[in-house]
Amino acid sequence: MASVKLSVVPSLLLGAAALLAGCSSTSDDKTATWSPNKLYAEAKDEQSSGAYDKAIPLFEKLEGRAAGTPLAQQAQLEKAYSQYKSGDQAQAEATLDRFMKLHPASPAMDYALYLKGIVNFNDNLGAFAFLARQDLSERDQKAAKESFESFKELVARFPDSRYAPDARARMNYIVNSLAQYEVHVARYYYSRGAYVAAINRAQTALKDYQTVPALEEALFIMVRSYDALGMTQLRDDTRRVMEKNYPNSAFLGRGGGVKSAQEAWWKFW
Repeated sequence: MASVKLSVVPSLLLGAAALLAGCSSTSDDKTATWSPNKLYAEAKDEQSSGAYDKAIPLFEKLEGRAAGTPLAQQAQLEKAYSQYKSGDQAQAEATLDRFMKLHPASPAMDYALYLKGIVNFNDNLGAFAFLARQDLSERDQKAAKESFESFKELVARFPDSRYAPDARARMNYIVNSLAQYEVHVARYYYSRGAYVAAINRAQTALKDYQTVPALEEALFIMVRSYDALGMTQLRDDTRRVMEKNYPNSAFLGRGGGVKSAQEAWWKFW
């Protein structure tokens, strides 16, 4: 009998220890007695002060406690925003994808699409970013295209959304940047004497994008590349097209040289 008692006592002690640990864990959670509204208010305070790492877990708790309510949806969107602001782009995008899958009819869907576009858009680029030496065209093109698609869906589905005007402006900027990326590559090839490759990339910009500033340089690179290859007929034809569309082109007035890769494209128009 003694051996039985000895084996039971440790089990009882372990059970008691586990119970105490559970109580301790619960008492350590200062939010345990908070109402959903207080939890939301505290999370927003942390977010507003820039403490996104503290705001995220609070929004996660709110999601669970307010499950099935509009407040839970709001918490999910706020969490995505905090993840984005904390630099965790992948998690922010995953949170938004989950939100859109779970709540396809949410009245906040336009904001979710807008935020997803912003997550993939360079957040250092503001309304006057074209005046800074920041070139989205040399960054991740996949992210830029995903950003464009989110804004495009927003504008198509919610044309009267408060976020639509800004989405349209960002779409325009992205298109210009993607076109400039092709020109950037064409310029790179030209500078290294790969004239056929330069022509091909310049033609891609002309084919895929319309009425964007970068096309002026695309035509000019083609003129110079055809000239370097001794293809005078194509050179002259392309130059005529360029002179017709850009009669006051700074490129044609600079003695015929293609600008260096270090120069910002917007400085010439």
